[in-house]
Amino acid sequence: MNTMNSTKNILSIAGSDPSGGAGIQADLKSIAAAGGYGMAAVSALTAQNTRGVRAVHVPPAGFLTEQLLAISEDISIDAIKIGMLANAQVIDELGTWLATIRGAAGAPGAPGGRVPAVVLDPVMVATSGDSLLDAAADAALRRLFIHADVITPNIPELAVLARGPEATDWDSAVSQARMLAAEYDVLVLAKGGHLATQRCRDALIDAGGVLLEVESERHATGNTHGTGCSLSAALATHYARTGNWGTALRRAKDWLSDAISRADELSVGSGHGPVNHFAALWDGVRPAQAGDPLAQWWERIAPIRAGIDELGFIRALKDGSLARAHFEDYLGQDALYLRTYARSMSRAAELAPDTASQRFWAAAASGCLEEELKLHRGRLDERVPEPSATTTAYLNHLLAAGDDYAVLTAALLPCFWIYQDTGTRLAAANHDRHPYADWLATYSSPEFDAATAAAIDLVAAVHAGADARTRAAMWRAFEASSAHELAFFAQTAADAPEAAAGPRRASGHLAPDAAGHGEPVAAR
Repeated sequence: MNTMNSTKNILSIAGSDPSGGAGIQADLKSIAAAGGYGMAAVSALTAQNTRGVRAVHVPPAGFLTEQLLAISEDISIDAIKIGMLANAQVIDELGTWLATIRGAAGAPGAPGGRVPAVVLDPVMVATSGDSLLDAAADAALRRLFIHADVITPNIPELAVLARGPEATDWDSAVSQARMLAAEYDVLVLAKGGHLATQRCRDALIDAGGVLLEVESERHATGNTHGTGCSLSAALATHYARTGNWGTALRRAKDWLSDAISRADELSVGSGHGPVNHFAALWDGVRPAQAGDPLAQWWERIAPIRAGIDELGFIRALKDGSLARAHFEDYLGQDALYLRTYARSMSRAAELAPDTASQRFWAAAASGCLEEELKLHRGRLDERVPEPSATTTAYLNHLLAAGDDYAVLTAALLPCFWIYQDTGTRLAAANHDRHPYADWLATYSSPEFDAATAAAIDLVAAVHAGADARTRAAMWRAFEASSAHELAFFAQTAADAPEAAAGPRRASGHLAPDAAGHGEPVAAR
């Protein structure tokens, strides 16, 4: 076992869904999207698609135990998500194993002495409203609650567990969740997705009441198959990574809302389709739709993006082996870059043709300076180096855009887009013992994701209204900035030979002899 591995190991215990939208398959996608390593013990096999379940096969309960022992005797488990459990025998077998694995730190079958967190999603009521568990299984499931940290019933399941009518408003759902939390001494996640409300509210509740409430937009889509499975798996993973249920809920909720909002980008079946678990991972921020010019730009700089991922600086920053001196060299140049980058965004705000665009670029410029002060000067103790040739070249490129709003915004965009794309993968490698943990934590910022999406949309709108000559100039500015991004990351000692190599061509895309970098809203 590699004890230095920072990735959390998350075990899903649930039924299968061969169509991939729910159950084990959805859990594994959700765990991966949340930055965990997913494992699975199958409690039941189903034959189903987006239109419904055709058949269910439950393997002998003892075989589930064999799966669990095989995993727990070899692998440290940081969190467990429990889903579909078909009968009382299976539930009781699982309870026996949980009593062992959570009985005490260092207990047999718990490598590393860890006591994994448990999120239990009680799959009890079918979409039709019919009960999925008989009386014996219902009683067994309630006995299992003593091994759980959080249970995540939907509105119909909450009513069954609370032995009351199905809630028709949020206050009733909260009241039932509070009663359930008190009866079983467990946290309950009340979920408002089934309620007829304009926004979706979820709340983490204990016997005393609401600990944390979050809400999101209700998206107009019928493709919500597996949302309960996905949310509970993401919640378990984020808790394993952060150790805080409130933080875990916020992150899981934000991710699921985005996955639902982009569900219609998939084409899976003719019934209730799945959410888009990997939407952000697949394209960084936006879908690469046919005919989308900015998506084509993104594909055309693929060699540049791949070059960034291959740099020694990025690899060392990701695994924590980057020398402190090299990291500080990067920060120093980055601090210099951000000042001029903020000036360029302020100029974009002055040139912007509408109020919304003016506000965006002005806010981005302000946020850029705030981050430079907080994240750079604080670490460098007011030590600011001279700008390198690489940094100077990138800044001169931005300043050269001058008073041409269309070209300037295209030149500014890669600092949002490439940094968000690279940062997503860096953030997934973060862990408590990482020497740059606080720095990497800022990479997974929902605020910066939103700002990046807004910047892309603004540039896309400018492009749509531009003539052919201006569009060509915008592309050249975007491509050149993208190449400067690569060169900036390559200028540290970890990649000095590459940075000093001078101009070169890579798959038809210009790679400059000098560059610089910065992030305007989140960490840089």
